[in-house]
Amino acid sequence: MIDEQTDKKPNSFWRELPILLGVAVLVAVLVRAFVLQTFYIPSPSMEHTLDIDDRVLVNKVVYHFRSPDRGEIIVFKAPAEWSSNPNGEDFIKRVIGVGGDRVQCCDPEERLIINGQPLDEPYIFSEGGIQDPAAVGPFDITVPSGRLWVMGDHRSASGDSLEHWDRTGEIDIATISEDWVVGRAFTVFWPIDRATWLTVPEPFDSVPAS
Repeated sequence: MIDEQTDKKPNSFWRELPILLGVAVLVAVLVRAFVLQTFYIPSPSMEHTLDIDDRVLVNKVVYHFRSPDRGEIIVFKAPAEWSSNPNGEDFIKRVIGVGGDRVQCCDPEERLIINGQPLDEPYIFSEGGIQDPAAVGPFDITVPSGRLWVMGDHRSASGDSLEHWDRTGEIDIATISEDWVVGRAFTVFWPIDRATWLTVPEPFDSVPAS
């Protein structure tokens, strides 16, 4: 039996290094394009769930297999009516209502009502422990099929579904298409002292189907 061994020529590592680097770059590009992507938070619209300059990791695969759920934090391509940037930009908000949901404001405790169920929202930005009542005025809408009603956790500082509903009264402008969703933000990874998982708050579990 002949013992065959790979005979590497001297300095072969340095000749192979550009190929290895090229493969690594290609893998990184593919992962960023199709699997995971990092985003930074440029505005206060999701305080204090997400603060300015937080970095989040976004799963770009999950919504190829299912639709977004209530309570999830999503990144999406902003509709033209939502953005002053002609090149488009990414927004990050929380899904409050999905297709078929009736979303109303508010009950006597200033809580949103989804399909008849008042929603406790411990994550919303508050001053002195209570939400500013002026941040959310009365409304009563039904989310069209295939679209999402999204809101920021800092309601008075968020350009979201409510703002565009108040401005236009057009439900197709106030909601976003599921096709515009880039992915689900599932963790804050920077800064280290704010690292956390972005899970769906428990109160959404009690919301009935539409």
